[in-house]
Amino acid sequence: MTPPTATREAPGDKQRRILDAALHVFAENGVHGTAVPPIAEAAGVAVGTLYRYFDSKEALVNAVFRDTKARLGEHLLNGIKPDNDPRSLFVTLWDRLVDFARQEPRAFRFLEMQDHARYLDDASRGTERELLGPLNQMVIAGQHAGVFNPGLRADVAIALFWGGVVGLFKAARDGYLELDDADLYAAREACWQALAAPGTGAIS
Repeated sequence: MTPPTATREAPGDKQRRILDAALHVFAENGVHGTAVPPIAEAAGVAVGTLYRYFDSKEALVNAVFRDTKARLGEHLLNGIKPDNDPRSLFVTLWDRLVDFARQEPRAFRFLEMQDHARYLDDASRGTERELLGPLNQMVIAGQHAGVFNPGLRADVAIALFWGGVVGLFKAARDGYLELDDADLYAAREACWQALAAPGTGAIS
């Protein structure tokens, strides 16, 4: 009788394990507070094996950033039609960002870190632009339609939007408040009022 052949893990599966473990450890401890060995241990691989996939911690964190930012972009923008009513787009994007924060709390926490600019490479910055480009276009289109405040630059409007959701979930994670759906609805309305053109009114 022929003995069963041992199943070998595909290289892509091992790389996925390393990326997932790195995301978990970075989100918990920060990038600068994390060495490579704990990531390898969390991924169940030797340190030398990790370095065969990523030749430095900087290369690894950039790969995690691109992977996580791409997932966020897919979650936010999949099926979005930029020519839809700006108010409907705002509601959809807010609700999807909240949904991402709830479904992938470690990914959301990693992306909210403020020190990314210190280590991002050109490819990671390109991934960031791929997400910000469509959002900028939506804001500008909303301003041309008289719905978004024309006095806000598009990048400022996006920062207010992102910062609003980040601030809520960070405060909840740190124990300063308990978020329920009514709070998130009220926060969405307040954010809309901050971004909307004067006299536009509440979200229907």
